[in-house]
Amino acid sequence: MIFAAGLGTRLRPITDTMPKALVEVDGKPLIEHVIEKLCSAGFDHIVVNVHHFAGQIVDYLRTHDFGIDIKISDESDKLLDTGGGLRKAAPLFDANEQILIHNVDILSNADLDKFYHEGPLTANYGSGSTIDASATLLVSWRPTKRYLLFDEDMRLVGWTNIETGQVKSPYRWLREFAADSPTTFTTIPDHHDDIEVEHRLLGYGHVRLRALAFSGIHCIAPRLISRMERYPDAFPIIDFYLDNCSTSLIKGYEQPDLNLVDVGKIDTLKRIQHK
Repeated sequence: MIFAAGLGTRLRPITDTMPKALVEVDGKPLIEHVIEKLCSAGFDHIVVNVHHFAGQIVDYLRTHDFGIDIKISDESDKLLDTGGGLRKAAPLFDANEQILIHNVDILSNADLDKFYHEGPLTANYGSGSTIDASATLLVSWRPTKRYLLFDEDMRLVGWTNIETGQVKSPYRWLREFAADSPTTFTTIPDHHDDIEVEHRLLGYGHVRLRALAFSGIHCIAPRLISRMERYPDAFPIIDFYLDNCSTSLIKGYEQPDLNLVDVGKIDTLKRIQHK
């Protein structure tokens, strides 16, 4: 699935007259870059959600033949955010296959074939058997304002904003530690070491967490989408992952050599266009 419904507010004034998906880099719209990358990784069924200047994206896809099946999830009436958008599009996918999700404004060297087929696999987790994760998030180390927090098994346990020290987590021990030691989560850009956190429940002592940046690329098993029924029409997918990471296996998959450009900002777009 390609998330292409956003308003593209950070790319204004360009997106005052066109959707972000059709903004060009190296002579090609962003959506074409992403579709070609998905095709080269072996994907032959893609769903694109649309809202902002939806007709322009639909017309573009109708007049360009990529040789694969591309369906539209129409959010013209109401923008549903990433979580609501995925829930609406879910019936367009095979209920027995993981869904790979890719933001339209992300250009990267991500190995999507390897990520899709190997990322969700988790050997000897808990019961000792190999299982598929309910969701797998492609992550890497890079300086940013917001990080996902993972335990030593790369299981998602929380999120932090280093500018404010805010931490979101379903785990009480992590929330309590963040409240008492907020500076722990405001110095992350200075290092790439594990973060030592005191686990104050059940005698665990200390645990080590890793702070990694989300790429906007992830896989989700359809069985996890059923939990979205209780959510409002529009909601962010990251908030959904954080709500459910204590009861479902939601893991990070690190690609150490990941080179990624988020073209969602006007200064980034200008920089890469003038290289």
